[in-house]
Amino acid sequence: MQARSLAPLGATVALLAAAAPAVAQAPLPGERIAAGVSAAGLDVSGLTIDEAAAQIESAYGPRLQEGFLVRVAAINFKMSAITAGVTFDAIKSAKRALYAGRAVVGIAPAPGASAAGTDVPLAVEYSAEAVRSFIRRIDKRLSRPAVDATLKITPRRVRVTHSHSGRGIDDKALSDQVAASLTDPRLPHVFKPALVRVKPKVTPRALPATVITIQQSTFKLRLFKDLKVVKTYRVAVGQPAYPTPRGRFAISSKQVNPTWSVPNSPWAGELAGSSVAGGSAANPLKARWMGIANGVGIHGTGQDYSIGTRASHGCIRMHVGDVVALFKRVPIGTPVLIA
Repeated sequence: MQARSLAPLGATVALLAAAAPAVAQAPLPGERIAAGVSAAGLDVSGLTIDEAAAQIESAYGPRLQEGFLVRVAAINFKMSAITAGVTFDAIKSAKRALYAGRAVVGIAPAPGASAAGTDVPLAVEYSAEAVRSFIRRIDKRLSRPAVDATLKITPRRVRVTHSHSGRGIDDKALSDQVAASLTDPRLPHVFKPALVRVKPKVTPRALPATVITIQQSTFKLRLFKDLKVVKTYRVAVGQPAYPTPRGRFAISSKQVNPTWSVPNSPWAGELAGSSVAGGSAANPLKARWMGIANGVGIHGTGQDYSIGTRASHGCIRMHVGDVVALFKRVPIGTPVLIA
């Protein structure tokens, strides 16, 4: 349910702020509100402060103490005016009307002078935090989070868990409507916000179509396309002293005839800390490189006899022909499960 626009009311407030002195002159003895002035739509023109306050209190006091009701999905949520911290000052409201009239026609209006169309808001305050807390409780009761689609990857299988939409309420819009209603008795005190569909951030269509799994115990690399194994390759993995890491990673880089940045490690001998150009006979990274994480990657090897063994310093070795074929089919970002 939409709260009616308060733009004219806001314009009047701006007029008061611009026209009123820093300290408003107290009402003069017997001074009456200018013609054409109203308070929340109630005509108070020609009345004294006390008379206007009495009429405003009679017309709006009970209404402002009613609280409000939010009805969503056949569930009612009630909040009293006391809980909302609502306070209403009829005298202050009447003074606003007086000062607004002054601003338009002057402090001593000439006979027949009119401030027609001047409407001032009532002097009503409430606890914004209490209202926000109440609406948060509603949202928590009714909301259901959206569920993103995910890839479930095992060494032999890839499957998708599907996404599901969630639901909730537009809590900001509801807060604005309630706030307006608490300060303007002309507005509804019953709200029926619609449940809003919350879309998942990730749908099955957004998931990677290509997946790699590496099963160290069987020395097999499996390439999946659209959840199906399309190719299986024999590989070499890390030695016990330099194990290939386990976990879920992704292809982070790709290079043709990669340069080898030699680790500064004793096993590298005199090459430690140096760089060996791609294609060099001294470069063990043959033909292609697909980086995974922390210096570990998939690459070709000149030591074909090592395939099917634990022989590397953490990387995954492949026959040169195999790594060239795999390289063409694997984009950056491809998930990699190493088990």
